[in-house]
This record gives sequence, structure tokens and C-alpha cells, in this order.
Amino acid sequence: MMMSGRQGLKREMRVAFSRRAQPVWVRILKWAIAIGLSVLFWRHPYFWWWILGALSLSLTLHFVWRWKTKGWTERWGGWDDVETAGRD
Repeated sequence: MMMSGRQGLKREMRVAFSRRAQPVWVRILKWAIAIGLSVLFWRHPYFWWWILGALSLSLTLHFVWRWKTKGWTERWGGWDDVETAGRD
């Protein structure tokens, strides 16, 4: 089944902001680490390379996860909200 870009974005946003995907404390910890490391490396000459590397790594992980879960519709590694993933 092929979906439009709007439907795909809607699904991605639903998964990203799902309260069942990650506990709130994990999200807060993630942001605290990202902001803390950004402040720590801000004056480093390779700051933008670190940012580019982190972005590349996160996108790679995201697409591998989507591939393994067949677009958030199968279980793989803990996300248990697959029942709502197929609805659009």
C-alpha cells in the first residue's frame, strides 16, 4: 500500500510523539544529554562535524528501525503500539 507524503509524515509524527514509545524521563534525559554535549563542544573546532555525525547516525538508526518494523507495523525491539501504526 502506497501512502501520500502527508500520511507518511502524520504516521511519523504519531510514532515520534507516542507516549507509549518512550517514557518521559527517557525523553528528558535525551534532550539534557544533547543540550549538554552541544554546550560542551560549542567552542570545539569540529562542532559542526559532531552535529553532522550525530544527525547521520540518528537518521541511519531511524531508517533501520523503520525497515525492521516494516514502517512501524511490526514489533521489533520494544515498541508495542503496533495496533495504531497501521491506521491512517
